[in-house]
Parts: sequence; C-alpha cells; structure tokens
Amino acid sequence: MATTIILPIFFLYLTSWHEAAAQVPDNATNIEWWCSTTPHPHPCNHHMNQLHPKSHHDFLTMTVAAALERAAAAKTLAIELSSTADTASKKMLQRECKDLIDNTILQLNTTLQSIIMKASAAHDAQTWLSAALTSIETCVSGSRQLSLPNFTSPILTGNVSEMIRNSLAANAPLLEKSSDRRMLGGERKLLQDYVWASRANVTVSKDGSGQFMSIQEAINYATANRLGKKRVIVYVKKGVYEENILINRTMTKVMLVGDGVRNTIITSNRSSSAGFTTYSTATFGVDGNGFIARGITFRNTAGAENGQAVALRSASDLSVFYACSFEGYQDTLFAQAQRQLYKSCYIYGTVDVIFGNAAVVIQNSIIYARKPLVGQANIITAQGRGDPYQNTGISIHNCRILAAPDLKPVVESVKTYLGRPWQEYSRTVVMKSYLDDLVDPEGWSKWGDSDFALDTLYYGEYRNFGPGALTENRVNWTGYHDINDTDEAAQFTVANLIFGRQWLPATGVPFTVGL
Repeated sequence: MATTIILPIFFLYLTSWHEAAAQVPDNATNIEWWCSTTPHPHPCNHHMNQLHPKSHHDFLTMTVAAALERAAAAKTLAIELSSTADTASKKMLQRECKDLIDNTILQLNTTLQSIIMKASAAHDAQTWLSAALTSIETCVSGSRQLSLPNFTSPILTGNVSEMIRNSLAANAPLLEKSSDRRMLGGERKLLQDYVWASRANVTVSKDGSGQFMSIQEAINYATANRLGKKRVIVYVKKGVYEENILINRTMTKVMLVGDGVRNTIITSNRSSSAGFTTYSTATFGVDGNGFIARGITFRNTAGAENGQAVALRSASDLSVFYACSFEGYQDTLFAQAQRQLYKSCYIYGTVDVIFGNAAVVIQNSIIYARKPLVGQANIITAQGRGDPYQNTGISIHNCRILAAPDLKPVVESVKTYLGRPWQEYSRTVVMKSYLDDLVDPEGWSKWGDSDFALDTLYYGEYRNFGPGALTENRVNWTGYHDINDTDEAAQFTVANLIFGRQWLPATGVPFTVGL
C-alpha cells in the first residue's frame, strides 16, 4: 500500500495547540533561535531556513514536517540504491529497510496529522516519534550486522534521525506534567473464554478441520475480507505450525487465539548465523497496531550456538500478549517499538532475552534463564532507548525470574544479570518481583568491558523479594536506582509507562493498572 506524504501545505492551517507550551521570548523572530533550542541545530537550520514559526506549536509542526520530508527523500535514494542489490543478503536488507523507512514515514505522518488536528495527546505523539526513530535505527543496525553500510548511507547523510530527535525534543515540553499516580491495584475483568474463539472469523487447523492449514494464509484472508474496521479474530487450533509469519502495518486489530501454550505452537529456526539480520530472524513479526494474542507459544529453535534468533518481534502499538510463551536463547523477545503489555506469560532465553525500544510492561509473568554457551552470562534485558526524549522502557512488574530446568544443575557456574545497556539511554525497572538466587549480587552488567552508558542509563529496582533481590551489593553506577519513592516507581506502571488505562479495558485482558 502506498504511503501518503503530508507536505508543508499544512502550515497554512496552524493554530495554537497546548497551553503548556513554552513561552516564546520577544526576540525569537527567526528560525535560528528556534533551532538553537534543539539537540541538532545545524540540520534544523539547513532544512528549515526559509520558515518563520511564530509559536512553539508552529515550530513543532514544521520540525515534524521537515523530518517527514527527510524520510521521504531517504526512501527515494534507498530505492535507487536497491538496484545494486546483487546478493541475497543485500536484497533482504533492502526489503527490510524499505519496510522500516515506510514505517517511519507512516509514524511521522500520523504524528503530523495528530498535531495539526489536535487529535491526540502529547504522549501519543512522543510514542510515534520514538517509534519513527527506532525504525531508522533498526535499519542501520541491520546494515552493520551484515557489513553493508552503503545501504544506509542515504539515511545517515539525509539527517532523518537528527530531525526526528529534534521533533522529540520539541514535543517534550507538551508532555503532561502530572501522571496518574493513584495506587490502584486489582485486576480488570477478563472477557469470558467463549468470546475469544467462538467469534473467530477464520479457523486454522493442522488436521484440516478449519478453513486454513496455514496461519499466514488465514491472517491474509481475514484482514483482506474484514467488514469495516472490525477486529479480526483468527482461531488457531492445537498443533505445531512451522511458519515465519508477518502481520504487516496494514493488518491492524488482529486477534490470534490458540488452544494454550502447550497445544498451539508457532515455530521456526532462523538465526544470525544463517545470514539473517536480528530483525529478520523472527518466527513471528507484527507491525499492525492493536494486535492481541492469547494462549500461543512463539518459538525459535535455532539454539544457543547460533546467535541472535528471535521468537517474537513486535512493533505493534497498543498490543497485548496474554497467557503466551516465548521460547528461544539469544534475543528471544524483540519488543521493538510502541506500547505493549505482556500478561501472565512465560519467557525463556539466555543473552538479552527481552530487548528492543518499546514502552513495555511485563506483568505477572515468569522469566526463565536457560543454560547459555560456555563462558556466556545470562542477561534478562537489553533495552534500546537511544534518545533521552524517547518515552520507552522495559518494566518487569509482579513477575518471577527463575532458572529453567536446564540451568538448575549448573546455576552456580553461570552469572545471570537483570540487564545491560544496548543503547545510551537504556531504561529498565524491575518492581515487586521474585528474584531467585540465580541473579548475581551486582544485579546489572556492563556492555562488554566498556563503561558505555553507565551515567546515562536508568536501571531501577523497587520492592523486589527473594534471595536474588538484595541490593546491598548492587552496581554503584550513576544510572542505577534502588527506588524507595512510590511516585518514582509509579512512572513504570501500566497507567503511566504505556497509558494502559486509556486502551487496555477494550481488549478484555486483565491487568493491574498501578503498583
């Protein structure tokens, strides 16, 4: 589907937007002053030198529009460069980056429309801008992984990332000053079981009793033939489905219902050692917003010896995974971007088990560390926040972190850490969770032997318990926080990190909104 580009014609319709916007000084009469307030003033001046914003809202809108134009230009150059794709790796990377740039264009487009039309809150815009930047960085990461930097040169030289970062900074003053800190507990009521499967639009079955034997074919059919904007429900009966599945950005509001994690299993074995980027290793990838999964196992069987091998990759905004299992070794769960909830799930892995740059809450789940390769340490999280204005992070809340059966016999010889900084502003919090004795007393790990990000990351622990929860011997980094203040901890709840009070009730999935 072609992506519509919104051009600066919308500047004709600018109006005031948010009362909390910063006051403009009397001498702010040119773009140079406005650009001086951004993290990247030089590209700001270069791409916006003919513009004359009269308010903070004007400047924000112009900055997002400039980022959108830069992304569109990068896509054009990338398409031209694709003619040089003469190997399987280059062709794969070209397809991957095209999809990621399209995602960036869509997210910037959505942000621009919402600002102009006053259609969404500032935190929605910050989420979409964060995702737009993450999509670009995922493309760049893939090119580095395959040693093909020329494929991302149009992005790196086109100032796309810099203009998105400026947009994030420009939108930041509009974020709500006070968050929802009410200490609400308790579960929201779960929809009755019959709702999940009995209303299915299509059924998938290995024995031929459904309309389809392939999950991908069922999703393709159901989304292409839906009525209006109704949710599509795909019921997947028990069985092992060997597929690599993609729910693309046009396939919104899809619900996948299985017969339980022991019965409905989606599996594949792609890995980085086989020549795939981490992004492309995913057994199941979802970009369409509003995705829900219940009672399904997502598995990657590549094994510890084959490097990065993702079981699930999600960039779906407002997505929920309930009573699911994610099984892999390195890079099991790629929570790539936007707002996500994982409730009552099982997560298995070794190195960087949960990684990515989404705003994600993992609640009432069990995280199992498996036996890694000799000499490896287990790392539960590797959060990828690369800009201080991104409203992303991993929150592990009311969970248990345990040794998997294969790790138990050798648990004393393997170090297990709660996380390490994948990017400069990595942010992860573990709250009110049971930490077994496999967790190393230091708690958190450096990235290799470097001191990268130790002053800029935010790692926190709040009221955890169990033999691995003692904080006396934790790391003494500037960015580590032994949280005692409930208001600080509340920033990482469903209510505040993913603003779940606004959208989760409609999913029918139970959740705890506060601490």
